[in-house]
Amino acid sequence: MIVDSEGNVAGSVSGGCIEGAVIEEALGVLKSGVPRKVIFGVDDEKAWTVGLSCGGEISVWVEPHWINTGRAGDAEAWGAVETAIHKNRPVVVATRLDAALPAHLAVDPESQAVGSWDGPLEAVLAGAQEAYAQRTSSVETIEDAEIFYHVMPRPDMLVIVGAGHIAVHLVAIAKELGFECVVIDPRKVFANNLRFPVTPDRMLTGWPEEVMPEMNFHDDSYAVLLTHDPKIDDPALHILLRSPVAYVGALGSRRTHTKRRERLEEMGFTKEEIGKIRGPVGLSIGAASPAEIAISIMAEIIATKRKRAG
Repeated sequence: MIVDSEGNVAGSVSGGCIEGAVIEEALGVLKSGVPRKVIFGVDDEKAWTVGLSCGGEISVWVEPHWINTGRAGDAEAWGAVETAIHKNRPVVVATRLDAALPAHLAVDPESQAVGSWDGPLEAVLAGAQEAYAQRTSSVETIEDAEIFYHVMPRPDMLVIVGAGHIAVHLVAIAKELGFECVVIDPRKVFANNLRFPVTPDRMLTGWPEEVMPEMNFHDDSYAVLLTHDPKIDDPALHILLRSPVAYVGALGSRRTHTKRRERLEEMGFTKEEIGKIRGPVGLSIGAASPAEIAISIMAEIIATKRKRAG
């Protein structure tokens, strides 16, 4: 949560329970320039006042955020975070929770770390990598120092091959969940944004083998094939099965999927590669309508995403 000196607020740290108290703390820290850790528990009279009657404990680290703090490496670290956000790159911010000696390190999980750090750097980098692998922010103690790893993953990307009626609902659901949506379909009668009440981020009207090689697939990418047409779906699978995407689903009956597997085996794909395909696609919830099928597909994608985090 960000608070400025006039009390303007963006974001939240508890869904409303302690926001008022944290804003007060933030305004105090802005005046003093000294960060501090604030703990709210059910035995805290102030916590009851601000609504923490549900039980448990919340710890909040409150620090002034100035690019030029005077601390070595801070400007470089925050500059690297800003660059990562603008380029849709993942980044983990490691913060030492020490009011006397705070420090920040921006860690790119796939390349380098930027900032200045006194202490066991290798252990901090390993902790940042582990936090990113789990896609979960966390606190770790290293040599008596508390380190907070703030994971900022790149946006999830959903690639939908086939712009039919299921895709219309799937885009709406995925966009609501924060996914970047790319729809691919060479059939221009379907690949028309006017058919989509919620429009995808990109609508590509080329064949998969033409447009997909230029796409930047990563392990936050998810793909669904919805055309039933081997001329469209199979070339997409040839690319997706040898890419780092986290999920590949394909619409069709068990018989259709068996034939799909046979074609891929003939093309030289291994059983392990073919086994990545979720087919028939979606969780088994008895879905029948296009909207219900879209829900079942999105539920399976979320399950895949959260299983990694768990």
